[in-house]
Amino acid sequence: MTTTTEERTRSGHLMLNKVPEVTIWFWVIKILCTTVGESFADWINMKLGVGLVNTAWIFTAVFVVVLAVQLRLKRYVPFPYWLTVVVVSVTGTLYTDILTDQLNVPLWISSAVFSVLLAVVFGVWWLRERTLSIHSVTTLPRESFYWLAVLVTFALGTATGDWTLELTGWSPGASVLLPLGLIAAITLLWKFGANPVLSFWLAYILTRPLGANIGDWLASPKVAQPGEPTGLALGTFTTSLIFLGLILATVVYLTVTRSDVTETHDAHATGDLRKERVGLAGFGLLAVATTSLLIWAHSQPHVGPAPEADNTSAVQMAPGEAVKKFPPAKVTALKTLASTALKDARSGNAKGAHRAAQSLRDLWDADQASLQPLDQTGWTSIDAQMDKVLGTFGIDHSNPPMPPAQQEKELNALLTDMG
Repeated sequence: MTTTTEERTRSGHLMLNKVPEVTIWFWVIKILCTTVGESFADWINMKLGVGLVNTAWIFTAVFVVVLAVQLRLKRYVPFPYWLTVVVVSVTGTLYTDILTDQLNVPLWISSAVFSVLLAVVFGVWWLRERTLSIHSVTTLPRESFYWLAVLVTFALGTATGDWTLELTGWSPGASVLLPLGLIAAITLLWKFGANPVLSFWLAYILTRPLGANIGDWLASPKVAQPGEPTGLALGTFTTSLIFLGLILATVVYLTVTRSDVTETHDAHATGDLRKERVGLAGFGLLAVATTSLLIWAHSQPHVGPAPEADNTSAVQMAPGEAVKKFPPAKVTALKTLASTALKDARSGNAKGAHRAAQSLRDLWDADQASLQPLDQTGWTSIDAQMDKVLGTFGIDHSNPPMPPAQQEKELNALLTDMG
C-alpha cells in the first residue's frame, strides 16, 4: 500500500525521500525485522544473562548511533535504513518489556499509554508539517517525527500483541492468524479506496505482533508446561540468525536493484472522499469485530500458567543430583547468578538482589528447552526450588518481595540443590 498526499515543507533543507517505496519487499523485510526484534532481544537478555534493563541501555545507545548515521544521509540508502529499523524494533520491544516485567505495569495500561503517545506524535507531526505521508519524508523534522512514530509503533505493537496472548491464551502459532487477517482486511480496504496514510500506519503497527508471534513460534520449545508457549524449538539465537540472514539478503537485493527507491520531492494524490469514508467505516467494523473476538476468546476455557501449587511439589534429591546430567557451564552460570543474588540480599542491596534474581529467572527459562529433555526429574526439582526463590522476590508472583532472610533461605536451598 502506498501513502501519497500533498506535501508542504516548513523547514529549510529539502532532501530526496528518506523512506523506501512501499512495495511487497517493504512489508517482507518489515516483518523479518519485527521477528528479530523479539528473538534477538530475548537471546541477549536471557541467554547471555545481560538482564532486561542493561540490554535496553545497550540498544538505546546503539539506536542513537545508527539513527544519527541515518539522519545525516541525503537520500534513502537500504542498508542504514533497515539497520535502523532492526535496532528500533529491538529497542521498542525492550521498553515495553521493562514496563511489564520490571515495573509490573499491566499490558492494558501499556497499550493505552503507547496509543495516546502515538496519537500525540502524529498530532504534532500533522500540525507542524500538514502531512503524515512517508512519501514526503524529505526534511530533517519530518524524518525525526517518522522515526519517533516507528519507535512508538514497535512498543505499542509489543504491548497489544502480548495483551492479546494474555487475554486469549492462544499459542504463538495460532496468534499469527489474527494480525495476518487484519493486515489482509486493511489491504482490501486500501485497494477499495480507504485513506492510504491511515491504512499504512495501521498495517505497520500490526506487523509487530505478527512478527513477534512468528518469532515466538519458531523459538519456543516443542514441549512446555501448561500455559507456556510451544513451537518449533529453534531457539532465540537460531531464529535471530536465520532472520538476520534473510534481512541481509533482502537488503543486498534492494541495494543492487534499487527497486524500492523513490527520489521525488512531491507526491500528490486526489482520493475519493466517499470511498475514504466507507473505508473509515470499514476500519471501525474491523475494530468492533476484533474486540468481540477477543472478548469471546477470553471467556472461553483456556490453559493459563500452571498454578503455583503445582510448582512446589517436586522429588527431593541429594545435593547436586538434580543437575548431574546438565552441562557444567550452564549450571555454573545459574549458580553465579544465584550467588550474586544471595550476596546482594545479605548486604542489603535489594535492587541488586532483585536484578540478579530476575536474570536468574530469565536464564533458567531460556535454558528450559535444552535442559528439560536431559533429565525431566532433575529439571522439575530445580524448577520447584527456583519458583520458591522467585516468590520471595515477588517475581512472577502477585505478592510483594519478602524479607531478606526468607530470600537468603531459598537461595541457599537452591545453591545446595545445584551442588
